[in-house]
Amino acid sequence: MPTLLDERENLVSTQWLEQRLEAPDIVIVDASYYLPDAGRNGREEYDEQRIPGAVFFDIDDISDETSNLPHTMPPPEKFSSRMRKMGIGDGMRVVVYDGAGLFSAARVWWMFRTFGHSDVAILDGGFPKWLAENRPVEDGPAMARQPRHMSARYSASSVRDKQDIYNAINSGSQQIADARSPARFSAQEPEPRAGMRGGHMPGARNVHYKTLLNDDGTVKSTDAIARVFEEAGIDVAKPVITSCGSGVTAAILTLGLTLVGHNANSLYDGSWAEWGSDPDTPIETD
Repeated sequence: MPTLLDERENLVSTQWLEQRLEAPDIVIVDASYYLPDAGRNGREEYDEQRIPGAVFFDIDDISDETSNLPHTMPPPEKFSSRMRKMGIGDGMRVVVYDGAGLFSAARVWWMFRTFGHSDVAILDGGFPKWLAENRPVEDGPAMARQPRHMSARYSASSVRDKQDIYNAINSGSQQIADARSPARFSAQEPEPRAGMRGGHMPGARNVHYKTLLNDDGTVKSTDAIARVFEEAGIDVAKPVITSCGSGVTAAILTLGLTLVGHNANSLYDGSWAEWGSDPDTPIETD
């Protein structure tokens, strides 16, 4: 009989969540976000239908408003303030999902962990799997939750910046895993954001985030995930920095590394939105 709470701790099944929709200590978070060229709007879709009781997490709003980069990490006080207003507090188990299956939910999972809230998991298969199984949904205006106290304790070791990438390239002390598609990685396909050069950081390895997922959008087994990283040239016994277009799907690689027991990993928050827009950063295309 399949387990309801995934033994890998950071994933929960749709069956597990449906059986706990009324649990007072669980809060469900819709973290849907889409690339600019996707033609989809996460907030509008949330209003149209969502898992009952879910709150919406806007990664563009809950970000550093002083940065010129998309949805970078907010200051701890802003994160905790937004979580209080959303009714997410200390001691609660957070379950995150998105409308693509697994695209942006991992980013929010990583944000909670980076701010010290480790009791957070991702709905395996996301909203598409939930809908395909005819599980309950609600629509219209969401009921406001009671404010809850949230303590945010920022873990700087989880986040990397441009200088950290330079250091990793020059020293070889950390591997770089890029979650973008192979075509974007090799500059054969244009970036979805204007002004971005094509290619990748010197020495980076391409681990397209979709290679960690099964056809139904669920996450592959830990053995399969380990093979994906190995075949991409990533040694999971050594430190890894994950990157992507803007720090969203990089978190799927972070999730995969975490599932295989790799804890020496961090995420380049600026990702290609920062590196690819700087004319002075070195780039490779092969």
